[in-house]
Amino acid sequence: MNGKLNGKRVLLADDHAMVRLGFRLLLEGEGAQVVGEAQDGETALRQYAELNPDLLVMDVSMPGIGGIAALERLLAWDATARVLMLSAHHDDVVPVRALRAGAAGYLCKRAAPETFIDAVAAVLAGRRYIDPELAQRVALAQLAGSSSPVDCLTDKELAVFLKLAGGCTVADVAEDFCLSPSTVGTHLYHIKQKLSAQNASELTLIALRNGLLEV
Repeated sequence: MNGKLNGKRVLLADDHAMVRLGFRLLLEGEGAQVVGEAQDGETALRQYAELNPDLLVMDVSMPGIGGIAALERLLAWDATARVLMLSAHHDDVVPVRALRAGAAGYLCKRAAPETFIDAVAAVLAGRRYIDPELAQRVALAQLAGSSSPVDCLTDKELAVFLKLAGGCTVADVAEDFCLSPSTVGTHLYHIKQKLSAQNASELTLIALRNGLLEV
């Protein structure tokens, strides 16, 4: 089969099986070979080492260490790795984090299928790719430094914050990220301290004001 991605070997990392299936169909429709699928960051790193794909397409928010931490570990091991990061969040905080960590590209999951293929092709060709709808905001954020209060959070704190702000309980987050409830509680304490928030409702409000949650 001939296509834009003919013969390219791609590894998919996303914790939703239906999402991975959609990406697989799009990639294979353009001639790429999906050599593996992972549902968390640890599995993605293990499969990358075993399969040596041309490209890793990875979600930012996954159980365990999460996408950005997995990206940092991967690039520390293989500085030439090409990684396209995906996220459901339509803001500038998460893409700036991903690009600073070394991602070759960033795309919002709400992008059109043809935009996804263009992003994959660009990264495979050695070019940087930023979601067109976010490019200007990301560039301004990188030049001026993020003005978002959540920029003071660590990557793990940001991942926990997004879950809690979205309505998850501490127990939910602990199970999702394979952490103990006490560890999540510690993260929550630091998050509240850094953001001057008193409760979950205030965390949700901060997330909404910074474009980190769907209305």
